[in-house]
Amino acid sequence: MLLYPLYASIMALESPSNVDDEQWLTYWMLYSFLNLMEIFLQPILEWIPIEYDLKLAFVAWLVLPQFRGAAFMYERFVREKIKKYGLLDHVHHQHKDPHGKGKNKVVDFVTPKKGEH
Repeated sequence: MLLYPLYASIMALESPSNVDDEQWLTYWMLYSFLNLMEIFLQPILEWIPIEYDLKLAFVAWLVLPQFRGAAFMYERFVREKIKKYGLLDHVHHQHKDPHGKGKNKVVDFVTPKKGEH
């Protein structure tokens, strides 16, 4: 659940393609959400004997490159909800790159602009 995704995320950041970035950024978002929900639902989940097995199978589906489950979940469910509330509009306008290189978004985010602290 952690070791391979960590390795794959590093490789995705270093690759020129944006396709793998989507898979791994989405994986970490969904994995975090799953763990957050697990914290809140723990009293209920304790009564489900195969809860850990179900979580393991779901996370394996999210991680394995054959399935690309994380990207599927994002495209199918998460993205529509975000678009519905207009949260993507701000991101698209803020990070336009005239050269079409998506990797610069990380640098723009991490590097403070003039006048920012």
